[in-house]
Amino acid sequence: MKLPRLKQSRRLSYSDYLYNFFATITGLTIFNWEFIKQAFLPPYEISEIKKHMDELGVKTFGIVSITGLIIGLVLAMQSQPVLQRFGATDFLPGMVALSVVRELGPVITALIFAGRVSSGIGAELGSMRVTEQIDAMEVSAVNPFKFLVVTRVIATTMILPVLSVYVIIIAIFGGYIAVIITENMNIHYYIDSVLRSVEFGDFIPGVAKTFVFGYIVGLVGCYKGFTAEGGTEGVGRASTTSVVLSSLLILIFDMILVKISLWIWPTLG
Repeated sequence: MKLPRLKQSRRLSYSDYLYNFFATITGLTIFNWEFIKQAFLPPYEISEIKKHMDELGVKTFGIVSITGLIIGLVLAMQSQPVLQRFGATDFLPGMVALSVVRELGPVITALIFAGRVSSGIGAELGSMRVTEQIDAMEVSAVNPFKFLVVTRVIATTMILPVLSVYVIIIAIFGGYIAVIITENMNIHYYIDSVLRSVEFGDFIPGVAKTFVFGYIVGLVGCYKGFTAEGGTEGVGRASTTSVVLSSLLILIFDMILVKISLWIWPTLG
């Protein structure tokens, strides 16, 4: 697998930036195709996938718990005065739930996940690349792409939807805390309003797109780490650009997937 090399310099021209942009797109496309080919070939390294799901996903529960709680609290507190002007505070639970389920929960969870996981993968694989550990694996007849890349991408793809569902639940609970502070609303009424507002068609598209977000986070982190060069400076660059690129792609694909989901489920509009 031959990937295009990016131009590295302290002073890059505009043409160099343009070259690096198209080289990154080309490299990611080749890297993605290689992953698709390798993912279906044995051995499947199930134990490594489980290990990465624990390291990359389960250990992220702490930060996403705080994030989800804050999302619900802030959304409810910001929306309550606006709805109060129109005498529509009874719709506050449903509005919070729909906002979190459809968009805020999956996207913010993916961005937090990208910040923690994509940078970590980029730094880890980048360190292995510049210290020639990956080259040593190739010499030892071990497929480094299969062992290092495929397992991590599958792990991030599978664990992010779980985190998103968890954040949605926590955010709805955070919304309830804000509601009882401002409105003193009964918890049974709050839960009933949430269940009446959120339908199956709202929940599935929001969670389904997190599989794509998880795939992006893993693929970009592995690509940047796998192609790192330039010693410790290159490792830091791989870690930073992994977060930036994966976050940007998450937002771009979110816009595309929202349009697709509205086309498949017209009632969402």
